[in-house]
Amino acid sequence: MPNFRARIARRLRALFRAEAVDHELNDEIRLHVDLEADELVRTEGLPPDEARRRALASFGGVERYREEHRDARGVRWIEQRGQDIRYAVRGLRNRPGFAIGVIVTLALGIGANAAMFSIVDRLLFRAPPFMHDASRSHRVVLTSTFRGRINQGTSAPYARFVDLTQNTHSFERTALFVENSLAVGVGADAREMQVGVVTSGFFGFFDATPVLGRYFTAAEDAPPRGSPVAVLSYGMWQTQYGGRRDVVGQQVQIGSTLYTIIGVAPKHFAGLWPETPPAAFVPASVFAAEQWAGLGQHGDWSKTYALYWADMIVERKPGVTVAQASADLTQAFVQSYRIDLAARPRQPPVDIAKPHAIAASILSERGPTESSLAKVATWIGGVALIVWLIACANVANLLLARALQRRREIAVRLALGVTRGRLAGQLLTESLILAVLGGVSGVLLAQWGGAVLRTEFLSKTSTASVVNDPRALIFAGAAALLAGLLTGLAPLAQTRRMNLNRDLKEGAREGTYQRSGLRSALLVVQGMLSVVLLVGAGLFVRSLRHVRAVPLGYQPEHVLLVERNMRGVALDSASSVALIRSLDAKAGTIPGVEHVSRQLTMPFWNTSTATGIRVRGVDGIDSVPGSFDMNAVSPDYFATMGTRIIAGRGIGIQDAAGAPPVMVVNESMAKALWPHASAIGQCVLGGGNPPVCTTVVGVSEDIKDNSLSDHAGYYILRPAEQVQPDHGGLFVRVQGDPDAMLEPVRKALQAVMPGASYVTVTPIRDIIGDQTQAWELGASMFVIFGALALLLAAIGLYSVIAFNVGQRMHEIGVRVALGAGRRDIVGHVVTGGLKLAAAGVILGVAVSLGGSHWIEPLLFQESSHDPVIFGVVAAVLLVVAALASFIPARRAARVDPMRALRAE
Repeated sequence: MPNFRARIARRLRALFRAEAVDHELNDEIRLHVDLEADELVRTEGLPPDEARRRALASFGGVERYREEHRDARGVRWIEQRGQDIRYAVRGLRNRPGFAIGVIVTLALGIGANAAMFSIVDRLLFRAPPFMHDASRSHRVVLTSTFRGRINQGTSAPYARFVDLTQNTHSFERTALFVENSLAVGVGADAREMQVGVVTSGFFGFFDATPVLGRYFTAAEDAPPRGSPVAVLSYGMWQTQYGGRRDVVGQQVQIGSTLYTIIGVAPKHFAGLWPETPPAAFVPASVFAAEQWAGLGQHGDWSKTYALYWADMIVERKPGVTVAQASADLTQAFVQSYRIDLAARPRQPPVDIAKPHAIAASILSERGPTESSLAKVATWIGGVALIVWLIACANVANLLLARALQRRREIAVRLALGVTRGRLAGQLLTESLILAVLGGVSGVLLAQWGGAVLRTEFLSKTSTASVVNDPRALIFAGAAALLAGLLTGLAPLAQTRRMNLNRDLKEGAREGTYQRSGLRSALLVVQGMLSVVLLVGAGLFVRSLRHVRAVPLGYQPEHVLLVERNMRGVALDSASSVALIRSLDAKAGTIPGVEHVSRQLTMPFWNTSTATGIRVRGVDGIDSVPGSFDMNAVSPDYFATMGTRIIAGRGIGIQDAAGAPPVMVVNESMAKALWPHASAIGQCVLGGGNPPVCTTVVGVSEDIKDNSLSDHAGYYILRPAEQVQPDHGGLFVRVQGDPDAMLEPVRKALQAVMPGASYVTVTPIRDIIGDQTQAWELGASMFVIFGALALLLAAIGLYSVIAFNVGQRMHEIGVRVALGAGRRDIVGHVVTGGLKLAAAGVILGVAVSLGGSHWIEPLLFQESSHDPVIFGVVAAVLLVVAALASFIPARRAARVDPMRALRAE
């Protein structure tokens, strides 16, 4: 060990005090020579000069000893790299324009990838913080078949959670969890926040010791109603309580319940919601009991199978495979379904329902059915990779051009004895320095520009940041390192093909032009990749246009959704009806409000399915595929939502409580149930004993309720006064910008709400917008990256053609001297650029057609072989190539032949 330390100390001293060590070596050599010279003078009587000459000769070469000594220090490699770095920095400093161009190009490619990696990583790969074994933890997905359609979901009733926990043996722990938006605090401090509702076993999935107090226990979460205790998040503790340690034992109102704070979760602990960290965690039993009572239900909520409200998470025992865990869950699910069937016999039998359970990824975006958002994010990640490849090809081309320009310098260095290995090291060092600078710039670009991507893909409350994300920084570093190595290969390959005699002679003439097939190939690759991205952009833009053109059956642009949150304020049915009428009347008096309608459900958000309906003269209505969704509205609904009545009439003021029950059905439902007759006047039986006949009084246009697909589904509109008049909220149509009307509408209606209850107002455009988010993102991201790729390709083409023109000045001068006109010169240069672009277009089209089956599922009513898009993309790339070639071509056409020839 002492020898090792001494060796390290010597090497460090040789590395950081090289001049002192060299000075000591020179002194030692001089001493040896002087002693030998003195000995020769003393013993042989030689003159001092002759004695010194013979002493030096007998020493055997001072420089050789010096080099051997430097090698023996063990830091020679580091010294050489230092020299390479200093040489490369001097070279880049002398060509700042070239260095900036390369750094910016790499920054765009690396930044785009770093930004997308930080998003894709969070969506599809990164386990929630503090989870101690994400590989063995799973969300439980339950599937069953109803009306021939496989329903898949993660939400489950508490009774099913108990069945799956007690009747399986593959898991170490299980838990329920759900996140809800609840009012936290009282009075003016009350704000809606996300609250994690979990069973007590939830915290066992994490290695997250509370910074204060404790988590709640199973006894405090025991149904039917546990203890009202809460665990604050670290952020809530800091922002609302100033980090005070006496917060434990204090009370906080969450929803309609007053909770006692028993602990504070550690910093960055967010459960399974890292993008929207909850403000607090409360026992599932307390929350469920409160909700159950709010619905006016009686009995034990934990025993019912009708209340689907929370997701289930499980952790496999060591040695249990995912397939075994899924099989174990499935057999327990079948048992649970049979128990449920006994209590609710109108459900399909087991052999038809085919209940099945899946131990799915802990990350919901991964499925088992991968979300459209995750698919688009993955695709855009691939697009960012293509941009990175284009940037690398561009930089490799620039470095190759520079190496060709420096071939005489390189030939001279080789002739002076520099080894090809040392030369390759210097060239590689230069490319790596550029890549590092490009990587740093790229990270800053990703931090700035990536905020837009994170806002679109992740929650708006996400605090994700590239600069503070070690995984994203490592990825960016790896991308920069790989870019440096790849772009350095082109000039390295050039040095291997160098001919010293030829380059020393030809290099003396600065304008000597040398063709390079590699540069042309890199340009063709850039063009090909650009075509692929632009085709993808075109397909997504066309899909988005199709999505926006889908008739929804309503016009959501200026409509607000008003929801009531009673927050524990108990109203009997009559008072609730009176409150809704008051809200309806008040909303109609707000300036800027055009129409107001009652509502029970909201398309694409919360739907209500009409079950058990029958139609006289129509057999087998249960076999009609699809569900019958229902909304309860007031007479102004059609004016408020912009829904057209095709036949009959809409809901009228005469359809009040106690009047004959009526309904309006949509066009698809009318055609499905009465294909050869008018729906007006038909009787639909449902509810009550004997069944009540509800008369169809009108047919509306089709209403998109659950999907934007071609099939509109079946939709029923009932008078709110006849169906649950004490439930629901309002639709409000406003003039002008709906965002500007949010607060006026909320304030006006809040004044009507009793006690601690409150209203929330949301533009339904935002709710519908979630349905088109995937295509919106795909179109915008493909267009951005496609434009970026096109820009890089244009820069690359311009740079190379400009370099070629500069190198061909002698040839062009000769052409002009022999009679070539300016148009001939311009045409010659532009044609060369167009040939390369055309080759890229042909290859790009071929690649796009070959990979079209992968992107086809992401498109909406759009063919991945759309000839218009392919034609437009090819034309755009050729035009850009022509413009990029024209600028240097025009400069070439202006060359003075005499000056060009004299310069040679």
